[in-house]
Amino acid sequence: MWNLDCDWYSPKSLLSSPTQYDFPGDRFIPNRSLMDLDQAQSLLTNRTKKSQNCQLSERYRKIIDEKLNLDSEGKAFRMLVFRGSPKSSRKSIRHIDEMREEEAAAFQNSSNQHHRRQMPKREARILDAANIRNDFYTNIMDWGKNNIIALALGSEMYLWNSNNRNVSKVFEADGEDPPTSVAWSEDTKFVATGFMCSKLQLWDAETFKLVRNLEGHGKRVASIAWNGQILTSGSHDKSIINHDVRAKRHVISQVKAHRAGVCGLKWSKRGNILASGGNENHIYVWDSSKMSSSSFLHCFKDHHAAVKALAWCPYDFGVLASGGGTEDKCIKIWNVHKGTCICSIDTNAQVCGLEWNRHHREILSGHGFSTSTPQNQLSLWKYPSMTKVGDLNRHTSRVLHLSQSPDGLTVVSAGADETLRFWDVFGPPVNNTSEISNLDNLLSLKISPIR
Repeated sequence: MWNLDCDWYSPKSLLSSPTQYDFPGDRFIPNRSLMDLDQAQSLLTNRTKKSQNCQLSERYRKIIDEKLNLDSEGKAFRMLVFRGSPKSSRKSIRHIDEMREEEAAAFQNSSNQHHRRQMPKREARILDAANIRNDFYTNIMDWGKNNIIALALGSEMYLWNSNNRNVSKVFEADGEDPPTSVAWSEDTKFVATGFMCSKLQLWDAETFKLVRNLEGHGKRVASIAWNGQILTSGSHDKSIINHDVRAKRHVISQVKAHRAGVCGLKWSKRGNILASGGNENHIYVWDSSKMSSSSFLHCFKDHHAAVKALAWCPYDFGVLASGGGTEDKCIKIWNVHKGTCICSIDTNAQVCGLEWNRHHREILSGHGFSTSTPQNQLSLWKYPSMTKVGDLNRHTSRVLHLSQSPDGLTVVSAGADETLRFWDVFGPPVNNTSEISNLDNLLSLKISPIR
């Protein structure tokens, strides 16, 4: 608030005013509430010529000044009084954007309290998963967009339909060459399967027939990931191959930057960036348009164990989460645009899988071996603070794999205890349209949209 003690600025009658004033702009509007308009009219219409008599007494000049500058009650008078408007709770126009931000934050806090969710006390469903391989270096479960889970158990491949609970056997492989990686195509027509002895196959999900073999690797195919019609495979031969499944000559690029086996692969949501994790503890980030030149964007070397768990943030496309093995036990969040580590959290247990919550800012981790307790648990973390929401401790052996349903509400975990456990841990979703409408209504009560 401005100081009103200066006579040159305002009449002395303002100094004792109990009303507080503010001055929101850089220009002033005459305030006529303190004017004696009748006296002003008289002075304007009855003005006489200024006397040229230099011999007027000082007393006479004082009387003239009083008549011109004092009102009928003897108080200071100004024809035009410049002052601020009475101070109110409403902020000035230049603060409208700040006010919107404050109201939005307040509404968000109230929404968070209204939608506060609790961790489930137990799983929603348990299925037997006999003969599942207790092998950290495999990726043998995937929940497709058709709501069907593809799962390799031992040397056999199964499909479990979440809609009707039907189970179908796709094939049985040679016991010496079991499946080691599984991934649904984006259109869910095919199930891609990598094998222990370097094979990579496409299977028709309707007829359960082998569509084609994709050659190129020399050792176990531990991880595969789809990007449209491109199938990317990573192997313990240290190579990554991009296959165009429509072409006769399917290998369109092959890179070999990892110094040990590739055990994790994930394409970003936009399909322009690939993340690969290796058994030498490194993460490589690749631009899809430059993979033919074997030129990578970044190489992150902060983990101290194999990196199998990789997950791209669904609402911040430049953010990648990674998890390290038994000698590392950390979840790290990366900014792949800047090539920096945003944060690192020690989970005290081997990180085998990561899944982002698409409806709330959270990430779920699946854990295995630990030198302390707890272990074999699922942990839910707030993002970006990475504070723990809680643990799910129902598996009796390490959690090997995680995958989430097409609607993003349910997560399935596969454990070395030969069970699949379904968790309603990511719901319910927030009605964004309703929240936006309520926010607009709230703001409309505070300020006018007319500026």
